[in-house]
Amino acid sequence: MRKGRSAMKVTYQYQFYPDTNQKLTLNHWLRICRYWYNRQLGDRFDWWERNRTAINACPLVASISAPREKPNYYSQKQQLPALKKDLVKVFHSGELLDFKQVDSTILQDVSKRVDKAFERFIVGDSKGGRSGKPRFKTEADYRTMTFSTANSDWIKLVRKNWFYIRLPKLGVIKVRRHRPIPDGFTVKQISVTRKADGWFAQIMLEDASVPQFISDKVTPNWDNSIGLDAVLHEDVYLATSSGEKLPSLKPLRKNQAKLDRISKKRNKRKRGCSARRKLAKKEARQHQKIARSRQDFHYKTAHKLVRSGAKFFFHEDLNLKGLTKRNKVKLSG
Repeated sequence: MRKGRSAMKVTYQYQFYPDTNQKLTLNHWLRICRYWYNRQLGDRFDWWERNRTAINACPLVASISAPREKPNYYSQKQQLPALKKDLVKVFHSGELLDFKQVDSTILQDVSKRVDKAFERFIVGDSKGGRSGKPRFKTEADYRTMTFSTANSDWIKLVRKNWFYIRLPKLGVIKVRRHRPIPDGFTVKQISVTRKADGWFAQIMLEDASVPQFISDKVTPNWDNSIGLDAVLHEDVYLATSSGEKLPSLKPLRKNQAKLDRISKKRNKRKRGCSARRKLAKKEARQHQKIARSRQDFHYKTAHKLVRSGAKFFFHEDLNLKGLTKRNKVKLSG
């Protein structure tokens, strides 16, 4: 085993319990961040449409206008001081938003998210793979805000089952301490996320003294290798080269009837009423339960395979895009 010096970063997730005023503030911050994200993305789409011409078409009547300078992270971030001087009016609803209420690092992180999403769309990643066209965020899509300048001084008090964090412009929040922060680690970043069952904080920790583990080279052979085949048939989820078949959990199928009952009740209620909102929250919690069951099943399955002692795992090369597409209809001749 060889060791190299490198900072170790981990992220722990904790559930926190804001009071009523803090909940209202966090929800209002999410509304402002969502508007700021969609506004920057719309500005980039406007630049994209004005500065490109299809290769098979050429304007014959209108002249080609001068190219507009490409908006970037820095140019869009520089708009924040002007937006904070007065209330910003939302065009389609007339809602007034006060950007001064939100911490500046959160708004700057929104600009960074827009920049990354748009660059993956027009440029691609380091391997040349391009993402799809970014979408405008709805209330259900935009749920996370990031304090990028967090540090260990933000943790004010630590008790047996709780600890308290002071967030800028929000105050002290009470956090459930279900796992301790390791000794020697410092806080580098804090993100808050609204989920169906409450608010959660993702705390990024770093320790520069932890050495990076670099394993020795091992040659695969029949004794230290396992082949994996995705069966996805009836009650079998995975088959190994040793003849073992792992059962499937199927959490969605087991909860489909309950989901259908909740969805039918929700669709019968009038849009905007309190009963429909309560049923929507109940449906969201049911979907969250299914997702967490699936995630826990995948983790335990992977843990079981790793505990078998194998060093190499050869999996089936599945065409996932092909599995999600239907075959073309064959026309009878």
